[in-house]
Amino acid sequence: MTAYDRLLRPILFRSGGGDPEKAHERTLAALTRLGALPPARSAAGRWFGRHRSPVDVAGISFPGRVGLAAGMDKNGLAVRAWAGLGFGFAELGTVTAQAQPGNDRPRLFRLPQSSALINRMGFNNAGAEALARRLAAAGIRRGNNAAGIPLGISIGKTKITPVEDAVEDYLASFAALSPYADYVAVNVSSPNTPGLRRLQDADSLRSLAGGLVHAARTERSTDPVPIFVKIAPDLGESAVEDVLDVCRITGVSGLIATNTTLRRSGVSFAESSLAKETGGLSGAPLTNRARQLVRFLRERTELPIIGVGGIMTADDGRRMFDAGADLLQLYTGFVYGGPGLVDALNRLPECNTRLRGNP
Repeated sequence: MTAYDRLLRPILFRSGGGDPEKAHERTLAALTRLGALPPARSAAGRWFGRHRSPVDVAGISFPGRVGLAAGMDKNGLAVRAWAGLGFGFAELGTVTAQAQPGNDRPRLFRLPQSSALINRMGFNNAGAEALARRLAAAGIRRGNNAAGIPLGISIGKTKITPVEDAVEDYLASFAALSPYADYVAVNVSSPNTPGLRRLQDADSLRSLAGGLVHAARTERSTDPVPIFVKIAPDLGESAVEDVLDVCRITGVSGLIATNTTLRRSGVSFAESSLAKETGGLSGAPLTNRARQLVRFLRERTELPIIGVGGIMTADDGRRMFDAGADLLQLYTGFVYGGPGLVDALNRLPECNTRLRGNP
């Protein structure tokens, strides 16, 4: 058991009167302050980032293979802190073209016996333009490494926008944020925005992905910003194959697998009442399904894959690499495991070019 498990996590979980969202907000505020202090940021980076090893994926140079998943820092508040915690990249968002409050609280629930979370946040965020202004003020531009690591930005559909108008909604977010993103993640798989997952249907996704890839190439004909599509774990095999076909046809640069699940298998009996809460389930109950989906994708495509979902231990990360992931992302695993999990993953031979014997 690490110091985080023994000391810090219990304090964090009690923060905000035990309300998980209040605890999240307070933790993010503390990390924002840390990121604003260059000496503290540098010292943390030297310690937590010492086992990272660089890799190039989708034309992006990552200092490490372990990244922060979308949802942790929607509005880019702690953008300068994540490198200091050992991450090799961070994905901000999900943000929408218009600011929105998200769903009513409470909307985030811990299931500690199941090492899981349930959320129905509903894309609460300050909007694409607000994030663009924050990143510009921080001196961050695509490729300039001002945050110390590459930044992905996840974009989603504004709740009040009809599904038939989704393409223009996503394009508005893309136009505002692409100058600051090392890659753009297209979130069509969250279960918490009504109608959103319909955008994974082949025809809808073809219009959306094709529109974004075209916008990226129009903006910069050489070296356009890579577009990644994030896939739901609840899709059947034929639907996943349809998604892959669309990604090949439209020129998508990579895949992110997976988002949260509507299923509740793997939740402990003691937490069955919490499992009745609506929203997406993440954490240990998703481990096997996320790995299965990554393996299914890898058997059918050479596109880069970011594996995310249920990575709670270094062994989970190793198995995700074995399944075919090129990079990893953490959300719930980071909540329960802290920076120590990031470091343990960075120590894996699959993460370390030196241990793999490469130059």
